[in-house]
Amino acid sequence: MRSYRELFRAPEFPPFLLTFAAFSAAQTIGALALGTLVYRLTGSPLLSAVSMFGPQLAQVLGATLLLSGADRLPPRATLTGMGLGYAAVTAALALPGLPVAAVFGVVVLQGLIASLGGGVRGGLLNEILSKDGYLLGRSVFNMANGLMQVTGFAAGGALLTVLSPRSCLLLAAALYTASALGTRFGLTARPPRTAGRPSVAATWRTNALLWSSRPRRLTYLGLWVPNGLVVGCDSLYVSYDPRAAGVLFACGALGMFAGDVAVGRFVPPALRPRLDVPLRLLLAAPYLVFALHPPVGLAAVCVTVAAVGFAASLVLQERLMSLTPDELSGHALGLHSAGMLTMQGVGATLAGSVAQLTSPASAMTLVAGASLAVTLALAVAARRERRATAPAQPQAPTPTPASAPAKR
Repeated sequence: MRSYRELFRAPEFPPFLLTFAAFSAAQTIGALALGTLVYRLTGSPLLSAVSMFGPQLAQVLGATLLLSGADRLPPRATLTGMGLGYAAVTAALALPGLPVAAVFGVVVLQGLIASLGGGVRGGLLNEILSKDGYLLGRSVFNMANGLMQVTGFAAGGALLTVLSPRSCLLLAAALYTASALGTRFGLTARPPRTAGRPSVAATWRTNALLWSSRPRRLTYLGLWVPNGLVVGCDSLYVSYDPRAAGVLFACGALGMFAGDVAVGRFVPPALRPRLDVPLRLLLAAPYLVFALHPPVGLAAVCVTVAAVGFAASLVLQERLMSLTPDELSGHALGLHSAGMLTMQGVGATLAGSVAQLTSPASAMTLVAGASLAVTLALAVAARRERRATAPAQPQAPTPTPASAPAKR
């Protein structure tokens, strides 16, 4: 499967993509509205950042307790229930007079609901598409996510100039409901991929199995840590410039879209494995410019260029699938998604804490530097792993020296 035409001819791929796009747009509008609401209530960069990315931080609980359900629950029913659950808790965030502490309680609940989403969607994509179509399909999902973020942040920023944050949260709840209905009536009911009931014990066993392989561990860390630290930079857009936050988020989404198109469609398969480290370095390096407190125009350029580096996740996901048995693909992708989103929450909390003590621009610079250091350390570790596991090259036999002439 090498073309978009073939991809969209796959049964159920178009409705699956559309329901995901609606869900992504709802997340984008809802996160911006909630971050703005909390910042207006508290004036705190830390609380604003955590409110936007707190659901990701809460996913660590789902990864340790619920993730076995990614392969053991029927995918259509699970995704439908997730959409309706998100609609309910997002509508709850719009209640007038809701205390800030209660807001963060609801944010944790959002994270628990979302913890199965990445695994269920990733496993279902593997079923809908053939094996050779996964990367192209995954890149289209990332592009749709990027487009919805461009549209959602731009529309959300515009809506927040004429509507209250609570009204925007209700709009997000309506989009979650539409996504749930599209999933229920647009996809075929499928049985679970793996037999057995979801349980905490099964989650722990499979997590341990996946984590036991050093190549998989390095792949997971590459997917989680540099990405999460850079999202910490993203979480400070509201406090860096509240009026331009929607523009910066939209520029970041545009860069993500460009990177996914380039890597997913145009980069030859033989070249892709060599790009993960350069892309991860690109992801963080432009944020070093924020040490100079750039104006909005230059900041938007830096954000756009940096976001191209998010395409490294496509390369690393492809590597992860090559290292994972098919029957564990949903759980493996769910662990990736939960770990990545958890690290994004950690990155947002770390960046917000540093910004609270210094400034948003200084925090972006420091967190970006940490991301660069982690990427370089993981690259060294991966090189050593390849050398350690490479088969020894047979040595050519040493020629036997000619015999000395006999003395008479």
